[in-house]
Amino acid sequence: MRMYDIIDDKKNGRALSAEQLAYFVKGVTDGTIPDYQSSALLMAMFLRGLDAYETFLLTDCMAQSGDMLDLSAIPGIKVDKHSTGGVGDKTTLIVAPLVAACGVPVAKMSGRGLGFTGGTIDKLEAIPGFTTSLSREDFFQTVKKTGCAIISQTAGIAQADKKLYALRDVTATVDSIPLIASSVMSKKLASGADAVLLDVKLGSGAFMKSLEDAIALASLMVRLGERAGKKTAALITNMDIPLGMAIGNALEVSEVIDILQGGGPSDLREVCTALAANMLELAGKGSYKGCHAQASQALADGSALKKFAEMVAAQHGDAGIIKNRGLLGTAPCHLDVYAQKCGFISGMDTEKIGAVSVLLGAGRKTKEDQIDRTAGVLLHKKRGDQLLTGDRLATLYSSGTASLTAAAAQLTAACRIEKTEPRPEKMILAKITAEKTEIY
Repeated sequence: MRMYDIIDDKKNGRALSAEQLAYFVKGVTDGTIPDYQSSALLMAMFLRGLDAYETFLLTDCMAQSGDMLDLSAIPGIKVDKHSTGGVGDKTTLIVAPLVAACGVPVAKMSGRGLGFTGGTIDKLEAIPGFTTSLSREDFFQTVKKTGCAIISQTAGIAQADKKLYALRDVTATVDSIPLIASSVMSKKLASGADAVLLDVKLGSGAFMKSLEDAIALASLMVRLGERAGKKTAALITNMDIPLGMAIGNALEVSEVIDILQGGGPSDLREVCTALAANMLELAGKGSYKGCHAQASQALADGSALKKFAEMVAAQHGDAGIIKNRGLLGTAPCHLDVYAQKCGFISGMDTEKIGAVSVLLGAGRKTKEDQIDRTAGVLLHKKRGDQLLTGDRLATLYSSGTASLTAAAAQLTAACRIEKTEPRPEKMILAKITAEKTEIY
């Protein structure tokens, strides 16, 4: 078999066989296929597309290209969650202990952030002492003991995906729905959970900008999961505004504690409760309505907060942060940003607000960049809020003053202020299962 022929087949719109895709993925994994040929095939896939069967074959091959985690030693139905990423998305830190408090174990691998999309592992490492690198034995024991654990994705998971994503990133082939779906689901299939809930973000701060594209991606990922024997569902959630009020690692951990204590921003609480309820439903804990009631109760009675404290302690973190937020650290420099005119915030360019957090040091421009865990943005007003001239829009935090003025100007420009109050926005936009698509 020759790579030349595989490229030529896809270039001319022909479907690739299981043997061809297996040959390609194996060659990518062991380095026998040069990058220029892999890049050529990726571009042909991008331009000609992949049908559903090709996408499933590619996903399965990529999942099999590294370690396949077996979670059967952990009792119960294990449910995983994946978000396509957004600004202020700290849902995993809330949802994992929340679901565990309702009796469903969560053994989760997560990643670091790049650009304006924050990473779960970066947020957890803002907790003093928290260890995200556990041996497989310690990972399993932590889940058995506390009901949940979140660790960094091991190097052995879906090895082909890492190499292919690096190539896609530099060859303008990232924005292909089949390639995105295959990348996400290869890691989910390799991670060993019995069921998967997907959180597909939609809006100015998300990769998916239209409802049609978001539904197409979610539907394809659900089909891939179901075909692999995992019960799979997806929610499409709103990322036209930042999720919650905090953007930046230590700031977001503090907001996580607010939610687990029964407070916090209503939009974040709504999304987290819906995600948890759907995960419980996938685990067979009852109807969605009943699962939503269970999740709401676990927030209200403090059991989710207790699970969070247990997980933090089990992973060597300082659970004292719950009573003393000062342990998370505070950036030495800050700047308040004030409204320049009165009116209502009618819109927010969420991607630009995420870029402000990167400018302040809270995110990475390249994978090698170091982040400032105390840097970020704390919003005081959001879309729909009324402003008077001079009201505080946000507070910016950084380790130095150099970026503050430019960041303030960018944040002000990202908020559109008009005289008319905008209509309220929904946070949960659609739900996709193997049986149906519901648009809300």
